[in-house]
Amino acid sequence: MRLMTAIAMTGMAAALLTAPALAQDVRSDDVKQDRRDIRQDRRDLRQDKKDIVSDTKDIRADRRDLSSDRRELAADKAGDKDLKYRRADVRDLHQDRRDLRQDHRDVRQDRRDLRRDRKDLKADQAAK
Repeated sequence: MRLMTAIAMTGMAAALLTAPALAQDVRSDDVKQDRRDIRQDRRDLRQDKKDIVSDTKDIRADRRDLSSDRRELAADKAGDKDLKYRRADVRDLHQDRRDLRQDHRDVRQDRRDLRRDRKDLKADQAAK
């Protein structure tokens, strides 16, 4: 009976001594990967914020272009009867509207990316 107890205790002791070492290796790799993921998520967040700022600037510029094209078109309609310039102004106006819509789509997508990256960051921090 004592021999069986001694063998069982030795087996348990060996298992307990090796288990933390095995768990520590796995945990170390998991922590390293989580830290890498968190750093990457933070980089993604910074990039998304930069993209939003850039797209917002593009929207402002497109609005200015749109406004000036409208003024030119109104001036052409009122004073100048030159159809060639008026058509060019109309084309510019349409292009500016398309640019503005695309910039709005870009901002919307950047905000989605930002939300997704924040969610990833929270998940990675929770896993840490």
